[in-house]
Amino acid sequence: MKSILNILTLVGASFLMTSCFDKSAPNYQLFPNMYESVGYETYGESDAFNSPTGEKGKVNQIPASGTIKRGFTPYDLPNTPEAYALSKTRGTILTSDQVDLERGKELFNIYCAICHGEAGDGKGNLVKREKFLGVPSYKDREVTSGSIFHIVTYGINSMGSHANQLSQEERWQVAEYVMKLKSELK
Repeated sequence: MKSILNILTLVGASFLMTSCFDKSAPNYQLFPNMYESVGYETYGESDAFNSPTGEKGKVNQIPASGTIKRGFTPYDLPNTPEAYALSKTRGTILTSDQVDLERGKELFNIYCAICHGEAGDGKGNLVKREKFLGVPSYKDREVTSGSIFHIVTYGINSMGSHANQLSQEERWQVAEYVMKLKSELK
C-alpha cells in the first residue's frame, strides 16, 4: 500500500509540475527590464535629462546661473594683458601662517621644475633637452606673487594653465615659493 501511495504522489507531483508549462506563454518575469533591457547608444540622446517644459539635453544638469561651488573663491581678473598688469599690484591672499613653503616647493617640483628648473633659473630638463626654449629665469623678471598666480591660473605663451591641476590655495603656495626662489637667485 505504501509503494502505491508513493507512486501516486510522484505521478501527482509530476503532473502538477508539467501541467502549468506552456511554450507559447513563458513564465512570469519578476524584473523584465533585467532580461529585456533597452539598448542605449553611448553618448546618444536620452529622455533622462529632459526638463519638464520639454527642452532636450542636459538642461537639468546645468547649475543655476550665478551659483558658485561651495568652498570656491572666484578669481576676479580676466585673462587679458591689462588684468595681468593689474595682477602685478596684488599680493597673496594667504596669511603668514597659511604660507607653507615646503608644500609650495613640492608642488613647484611636480608641475613647474620640469621647465623652469628646481632653482627657478629657467634650466629645467625640457629646456636642457631643447624641447622648450626661452623659459625665463625668475631673476630677470619683474614678477610678484599676484602676477605668478595669474600666469599659473591662465597660462602665458607656451605655458598652459594649471588651474585644473592645482587648487586656488595650491597656486598661491606655488607663487609664494617662486618669490622665495626669485630672492635666492639675485
